[in-house]
Amino acid sequence: MTTLFIAGTDTEVGKTVITCQLLRAFAQKGLRALAMKPVASGCVWQDGELVNADVTAHAAAANVDTPLSWRSPYRFEPPISPHLAARAAGVVIELEHLAARASQLAACADVVLVEGAGGWYAPLSEQTTMADLAARLQAPIILVVGMRLGCINHALLTVEAIAARGLRLVGWVANAVDPTMSHYAENVATLCARIDAPLLAEVGHSSDAEWGSLPSPAVVTLLP
Repeated sequence: MTTLFIAGTDTEVGKTVITCQLLRAFAQKGLRALAMKPVASGCVWQDGELVNADVTAHAAAANVDTPLSWRSPYRFEPPISPHLAARAAGVVIELEHLAARASQLAACADVVLVEGAGGWYAPLSEQTTMADLAARLQAPIILVVGMRLGCINHALLTVEAIAARGLRLVGWVANAVDPTMSHYAENVATLCARIDAPLLAEVGHSSDAEWGSLPSPAVVTLLP
């Protein structure tokens, strides 16, 4: 069983798109694959339950069905930082509870992808961040880099922070969130030269990108 943590250089960089593409690629290899969104804000009410669009996309891409409360333990309605949404709801986000749910999912699949919310240091509570959750899970990291102006700085800072926690960056994905980005290829080349982990894939800008899947070589490099 493999658990991978999907981190991003910021919010809105395409973590869900890449998570869904990875899920489909693993499933195409005959593996049981599912995803977890530990904390989701910006949910809407459906049939008396809070539902998040990212979690719904995960379910469509996965080939294993598990309870929503396992795949998305903390869900909040306001589209704000998780720690603020939790505070407004009178809830404390507990790392141990998230780790327990991740363990339950791991027992049901060959591959579990844990998609973080926001960037690496997005706060979960007054004391904890997404980085703390990744450290608690001790899962190898895939970094999604949103290719836009400023991405080099954001990517290198995140890579440095991952290393500082003693965690392993197994690769990164260049996601073309800005189709008009100037000198895209040069930015990718700069990141390749400075990140000591392989570029797994480049994902072009597309309105239906989440329905694709990463190429097989990228997936193979992630398997134990």
